[in-house]
Amino acid sequence: MEIIIFTLIMGFLLALFIAIPRLFKSDQSKAVQSNNIVKAPRAYTKAEVSLHDKRTDCWIIIKEKIYDVTSYVEEHPGGDAILAHAGDDSTEGFYGTCLCNFQLVRLQSSRLIRPQLATRVFDMIEDFYIGDLQN
Repeated sequence: MEIIIFTLIMGFLLALFIAIPRLFKSDQSKAVQSNNIVKAPRAYTKAEVSLHDKRTDCWIIIKEKIYDVTSYVEEHPGGDAILAHAGDDSTEGFYGTCLCNFQLVRLQSSRLIRPQLATRVFDMIEDFYIGDLQN
């Protein structure tokens, strides 16, 4: 009986040690976000985007939209694959064989080809949006 009570108390304390810092961190990030000034998106030419083709300054184009993914380069699960089209159009690399907004598209060898990325990436990419491609 004592072991069960001890285990329950230790589990409760462990949960507190995990939950309290996360709550504090969540409050801090909300405060930081509220102090940030949001810039309005603007239009960029392909020449302007092409200047941002380095690991330390990486912009990509996906479906006529410009994304500054510099802060994501080191976290990219595909390693340096994100740099293959830095400063250029990455639409095909982003969607793989699917260029039609999350739909199954091509029948090849009796199987459907799907987008190569997890669906969370499609939501996450909007955090890096900075403008549109100027025609």
